[in-house]
Amino acid sequence: MQYMKAALLAHSKEVRDDGSIVEVVIWELSEPLPPCKHHYKYRLFYGSSGGERVRYDNERGKGDRRHLARREAAYQFVSPEKLLDDFERDIVAWSST
Repeated sequence: MQYMKAALLAHSKEVRDDGSIVEVVIWELSEPLPPCKHHYKYRLFYGSSGGERVRYDNERGKGDRRHLARREAAYQFVSPEKLLDDFERDIVAWSST
């Protein structure tokens, strides 16, 4: 297996008072991870030990994905900043339901 060069741009993990977990990991890659056209690999998670509520990720072969509870859909990646904004918006929307 060949590995591509990557630089860690962001990594944080927060365990909130209610037991929920928010974790963000974003890497900048030397080349796109197919089928993505951008140079980022990311995993953003909001949930608990009992399961995920919100997750954004991209993986080889599947591309950019957004998961809300058990629903998975394609995600239109624009930039790391927009990704973080969309993730935060979904956490707030989930928390207010």
